[in-house]
Amino acid sequence: MITMRKAMISGFADEAARDFRTQLETVRSLGMQYLCIRALDGRSIVDFTEDEARSYIKPMLDEYGLKVSSLGSPIGKVPVDDEAAFNKQCAQLETLCRIAKILDCKYIRMFSFYIPKDKNPADYADVVIAKMRKFIAICEKASVIPMHENEKGIFGDIGTRCEYLYRTLSNTTLVAVFDFANFVQCDDDIVAAYKLLRPYIGYVHIKDALYSDHQVVLAGTGDGHLREIFADLERTGYDGFLTMEPHLRTFESLKSLEATVSEQTVRDAYPDGIAAYTAQYKALTAILDEIGVQ
Repeated sequence: MITMRKAMISGFADEAARDFRTQLETVRSLGMQYLCIRALDGRSIVDFTEDEARSYIKPMLDEYGLKVSSLGSPIGKVPVDDEAAFNKQCAQLETLCRIAKILDCKYIRMFSFYIPKDKNPADYADVVIAKMRKFIAICEKASVIPMHENEKGIFGDIGTRCEYLYRTLSNTTLVAVFDFANFVQCDDDIVAAYKLLRPYIGYVHIKDALYSDHQVVLAGTGDGHLREIFADLERTGYDGFLTMEPHLRTFESLKSLEATVSEQTVRDAYPDGIAAYTAQYKALTAILDEIGVQ
């Protein structure tokens, strides 16, 4: 039996459209059953209340028959030495955990803090671990699974530092989100990073990029080795989410996602978000068909 047939395709629906109803219509039109909620109606998920999740978000999901794969939160995307921001995010995370339960979602995405420019990330390892433990404890208390995404500019940007993070926190419920493009954009060896992190991977983001200029490109057309890595995920029994994060054109919340201006590495290759989202879905399913997964 091909194990990755159990893998569920999801996606950051705010890249398809700003308004929630159009997001849901797009996801359902593609035959998908899941979406990742990062922003809807121009607001980050971290800015919603439990009452809004209960009275607005959940009924809309039910209307379209869709489920939530994860909450794409910005937790951990603050400077490592900003204590006020950290304390604020701890409170936000507690609310997000309650929202996750309302939405029947078991995963919350987070990051491992921006490191000051021109500083050695290793010098911040202890404080990163301590703060991550607090985030993780909040999630564990709520029976929600915390996920760490590799990202440019944070402590866990390259494979070796991610491996240190996961190994050090291996006595927790933290799982790794593997993002192809983010490793490429850090000029990290994508295949080496994958091999190093495979034991920890519990979630996968579908985004591809080029080493030459760090531009994000359609899945399977960049340097992310998607086919090779998908084949190994299938061989080793991965049956989790494959969540599209296309970045194939600019969208409203793009500037807030990274410390640097993201538009520099995102081409508007499609007329609108729906077209870009659809193209990524077709590219992903074509790759899975090609390697015999679907």
